[in-house]
Amino acid sequence: MKFGFKTYQYDTTWPNLLDVWRTADALEVFESGWLFDHYYAVYGGPDGKPFADPSRPCLETWTTLTALAQATTRLRLGVIVASVVSHPAPLIAKMACTLDHVANGRLELGLGAGSMATELASYGIELGSVSERLDRWEEALEVIVSLLTKEEVDFAGRYYMLRSARCDPKSIQQPHPPICIGAQGERRALRIAARWAQHWNFAGGSSAGPRGFARKSQILSAHCAEIGRNPDEIRRSVDVYLGPTTDPGVLRELAPAYAEAGVDLLIVGMAPPYHPARLEQVAEQLGTARLAPAT
Repeated sequence: MKFGFKTYQYDTTWPNLLDVWRTADALEVFESGWLFDHYYAVYGGPDGKPFADPSRPCLETWTTLTALAQATTRLRLGVIVASVVSHPAPLIAKMACTLDHVANGRLELGLGAGSMATELASYGIELGSVSERLDRWEEALEVIVSLLTKEEVDFAGRYYMLRSARCDPKSIQQPHPPICIGAQGERRALRIAARWAQHWNFAGGSSAGPRGFARKSQILSAHCAEIGRNPDEIRRSVDVYLGPTTDPGVLRELAPAYAEAGVDLLIVGMAPPYHPARLEQVAEQLGTARLAPAT
């Protein structure tokens, strides 16, 4: 199992974020670094549902990721996950190709159906119903992959209309950067992941635990079997959130348990404020956990 880390662009500054990512780039235990894709800070409410707080400062996702790509040399990097509601699909394809060049072939292209209706509404964007979100997401994936792999694209759908569209230069990674699908819905979202993903991310690791991950992973594999795809072709990751006062020693027990459940990549989400020393503590615990037997 490999390890990644995730930072959130709120309640921090660019110099602070840069220090942490440069530190991570020098720590071999981390294979990849990730951002989140929201306009505002997002917190868990008393009812367990996330809510957006527009009063807290939050850096924009793609400009931040591009700057971090230029400031690092080794880490693979991406967004868990970019919303196809917040960003038009053809623009995502164009940004992904450009960023893959900036990163010298290190981009992981995370894509999701979108969330947080009130956050989007403040920017004049309608999230839509669950079925509309999934319909748009499926169209977006077809549009993005087509633009990344074909010389010219014509597409007529409900949400996207392309006429002789081109996306040049193509990405360094061929046929395109690995597509990371963030999905939990069992009937449709995981079926979409089975078709399009090279990497599936389960964001509910902190609440569902290894058993919850394993259950969703089995459903994903079943969808793969239905469409005739080898489930081993899809890398599987999980997010585990580490609060600002949580002892990183908990990772020594969590990591082996998730490895036993079939996780290929454990991503530690770290709450602000960020400090290189905190990241080094996490790296130390993960380095030890990597050698521990699964329980």
